[in-house]
Amino acid sequence: MTQEPTVLPMFPLGSVLFPGMALPLHVFEPRYRTLVDDCLAGEPEFGVVLIERGSEVGGGDLRRDVGTVARIVEAVRFDDGRWGLGCVGVRRVRVDHWLPDDPYPRAEIADWEDEQVGPAATDLLVEVTARLRQVLAATAELGLPAAPATLELADDPVLASYQASALAPFGPADHHDLLAEPGPEARLAHLRHLLVEETEYLERRLAMASEDLGPPDDDDRPRPEPGDDPPDDDT
Repeated sequence: MTQEPTVLPMFPLGSVLFPGMALPLHVFEPRYRTLVDDCLAGEPEFGVVLIERGSEVGGGDLRRDVGTVARIVEAVRFDDGRWGLGCVGVRRVRVDHWLPDDPYPRAEIADWEDEQVGPAATDLLVEVTARLRQVLAATAELGLPAAPATLELADDPVLASYQASALAPFGPADHHDLLAEPGPEARLAHLRHLLVEETEYLERRLAMASEDLGPPDDDDRPRPEPGDDPPDDDT
């Protein structure tokens, strides 16, 4: 007997949601207000996928086919019909088939579990944690937004690989590629490669900033104007 496909409401976004990570949402577009109404009337879950090309508002977007199921854990409805949601990613999914928007996006999906943890995952996690802290500290030193460099990751390599991927200061395309890795070992190896490249880039930027802010030359130091009293010797 053929099993009926799982159909899930979908919320394409310009960012990537990883399993185990929080997702705050401000829902104002009418079709997505309807999505929230339908979710809260039944199973409070919807899928989140990255928009490859297009906009979050208005439709006509091109969507990726790997995403994460978000579960609504908090919902506040405003007087004008907008929703404020607190959600959390619960599991990874593949989109098998996109259905027509009615009125919001829907898709036939299948759960996509991570591969088993490989023997190299533990050592990779230790290295990735150290490199991620280094990147976050350097990013903050440059005055750019970053998570605290004192972060602690989960002991479970699968969840930790998702946490590290989410906290790494990369763009949506890199985040999506990390989400789409088959398992934690491949994800951590990919993340290590990205962090090595990012470290080299940040070190160059810090070196340039240090040169720009180097000690002033003698000619640049302030000199007393004629008639100024010289400083006291005992102060």
